[in-house]
Amino acid sequence: MLSRRLVRQFIALVDTGSFTAAASRLHVSQPTLSAGIAELERSLGTPLILRERRALRLTEAGNRLLVHARAIEREFGLAERGVLETPPPAPPLRLGVLSSLATRSTAAIAAHYAGDGAKDRKGKALLTLTDAPDADLRRRLAEHRLDAIITTLRSADEGELLREEGYAMILPAAHRLAGREVLLPEELAGETMIARRSCEILAETSRFFTARGVRPHFALRSANEDRCLALVAAGAGVTTGPVSLAGTGTVAVPLQGYDYRRRIGLIVAEGQDALIAASGLGEVLREVV
Repeated sequence: MLSRRLVRQFIALVDTGSFTAAASRLHVSQPTLSAGIAELERSLGTPLILRERRALRLTEAGNRLLVHARAIEREFGLAERGVLETPPPAPPLRLGVLSSLATRSTAAIAAHYAGDGAKDRKGKALLTLTDAPDADLRRRLAEHRLDAIITTLRSADEGELLREEGYAMILPAAHRLAGREVLLPEELAGETMIARRSCEILAETSRFFTARGVRPHFALRSANEDRCLALVAAGAGVTTGPVSLAGTGTVAVPLQGYDYRRRIGLIVAEGQDALIAASGLGEVLREVV
């Protein structure tokens, strides 16, 4: 069986006309080259090179092989260049997502970038998601470990605004107060509370209830948003949160005096605007967040 190594040795010997020169071109020893040519002749069952006193001469079989050998090497070269010139797969888009963003929004973002390979059929780059609190997301963005983040905006000119919403009480859908248009803080004095530790206004919420003499019993304190909301849906307690967190089995009811709001937006790392624009991320977020 012909191997590329033997074909290249044969071509180098023909082109240089010398075992010494061919060995030098290929960066092998002369005995290695001689052994290679002998192996090629044995595999083909015929002499290829006539070794004369001052020169080397091809046999008839050697001349026929040379035509094929050059074609083989040319095709190898084309194949190598084709592979090397193919652009490498686009790296995944690294997106940080605020822990308190509704899971259905995060899932909808991921769904837009699902697919095999470096890009899907629409040419969108694949996505890697990092779920973390605001401070952690901002640190990773500054360290260029993330390309963009979806988080709470601190000022009107920071990032691109995607959603603005208020906070409310989140109750089980079957709760006795679920149909109310607004709740009074004192009505919650006897309620069991689920504490969302990932809440951006956790300290403010604690002060709000303490100032009104409401000190509920806590059934769970957790940073796991889905677990907290699942317990609310199951009737194990109530919680506070952005209105967008209310979903299946829960309702959001405004709480008098609890007038906090949040602005969710996209912040892009320095120098990554072109990447974000090419990925189509902005359009996706405006649809699903």
